[in-house]
Amino acid sequence: MKILKYILLSLLLTAAMPTEMQAKRMKMPKMFMFGFSASFQDSIIYMTDVQEIEGAWYDTKTKFLLGRQHYSYQLKDYLATTKQQPNRVCVVMFALTRKEAEKKFIKLRKEYTVKAKGKYDVRYLTNTDFKFQPVDMSDQ
Repeated sequence: MKILKYILLSLLLTAAMPTEMQAKRMKMPKMFMFGFSASFQDSIIYMTDVQEIEGAWYDTKTKFLLGRQHYSYQLKDYLATTKQQPNRVCVVMFALTRKEAEKKFIKLRKEYTVKAKGKYDVRYLTNTDFKFQPVDMSDQ
């Protein structure tokens, strides 16, 4: 009789558990991001200002920005066409709040200015120079 109770209890618990965890993809009203670009061929580092992007997509399960590669390609294309700097490695850093994004920005800037002791030529791109455009990830 006890074995039957355990079997029924385990079947009940198994049936009650969700079979698949779905990540929720959300279109955020505001997302804050900045870009960083470096090259293995020179010591020039490009950093954009922290920008507010409306309509960026966010995965709540992995806590990642969807379409990150599209945003980094935007910066890479800008540097290749306007600054004649092809073959650069571009990264996009993001946060849900401006405070978090600025904290990441300051940490990265400190890494390449103060801690590097002048090894790199850090150049800043203002919002008038370069602005990220939202990427539509609704169909993917």
